Amino acid sequence: MHQRLRLERVGPEALHPVETYPDFTVFQTDAWLAFLQETQRGEAVFAQVTADSQVVGRFSGVLLKRSGVWLLGSPAPGSTTGYMGFNLDHGISRRDALEALIRDGFREFGCLHLEVMDRRIDIEDARALSLKYRATSGFEVDLTQPEDQLFSSMTSACRRCVRKAEKSGVAIEEARDSDFAHEYYGQLRDVFAKQRLVPTYPEERVVALVKHLLPTGHLLLLRARDADGDCIATGIFPAANDFMFFWGGASWRSGQAVRPNEALQWAAMTFWKARGIRAYDMGGGGDYKRKYGGREVSGAWVRHSKYQILESLRDLAQRGNRLQQRFRGFAQSMPSQRQ
Repeated sequence: MHQRLRLERVGPEALHPVETYPDFTVFQTDAWLAFLQETQRGEAVFAQVTADSQVVGRFSGVLLKRSGVWLLGSPAPGSTTGYMGFNLDHGISRRDALEALIRDGFREFGCLHLEVMDRRIDIEDARALSLKYRATSGFEVDLTQPEDQLFSSMTSACRRCVRKAEKSGVAIEEARDSDFAHEYYGQLRDVFAKQRLVPTYPEERVVALVKHLLPTGHLLLLRARDADGDCIATGIFPAANDFMFFWGGASWRSGQAVRPNEALQWAAMTFWKARGIRAYDMGGGGDYKRKYGGREVSGAWVRHSKYQILESLRDLAQRGNRLQQRFRGFAQSMPSQRQ
């Protein structure tokens, strides 16, 4: 049944802690919002969702100024952040909450453009409200399966890779040291260089992520060492409540033959499974993720502008960023080509 909800901006002290809601994700925690404030140069903002003056949920996001325009991201594109949006009491419609945000958001937050990716908002919701959206897709692995069944659900080729890593002497270890961010980022540069590109975010973002999330217990950092003890691959896996996520993985091309990446994924799944995490959301596209045995999932990254021209400017800015990344990657590859 359609219910008219209201959205009102409030300070964090007026809200129930996000952890009291059964639908919260790691990306809505205080630690993650602090990470976003530091790396996106924005302000964490909150709102309560009410029905007949009764609080029935909350909304969180980050208010940013880009090219002179205030925008609200929950999350913002390019922020390396997954599902945010709403936390709602049982029985409260996500679509009704989104409608309230579209109606009240510009006034409450003083922004001209907003974007939302909520785990439980889908394409049908976006279409019903006549909103623009980008369809999202990915893979979700059921971690409630017994471990032997979880392993069997992966493709035979993937299972062989995990076994090959073990037979080749690859060892997976949990990392908590200050060198990890630099190690990961060096390998990430190598991953992008293979495609004549550069990473889409700076090393400082990884440093900030580790600083804010590692002390909370919501972040797993893994390192793969070869038989000689050299680090050849790394992985970053945040988790909270029911879900773990794949934030990033990287490896040296020279060490990929012993399959450290598959070994890292398997180690991360078993680590979080043992701690009660029920599902692994591997994030956006990438057909290589299919081999880990997950089911395909889809959603909608919804956006809405107060003025139509802002929608066009947003698309132009994103295309410009992609071109800039390609140019930087090409420019950095030139010296090695001349040698």
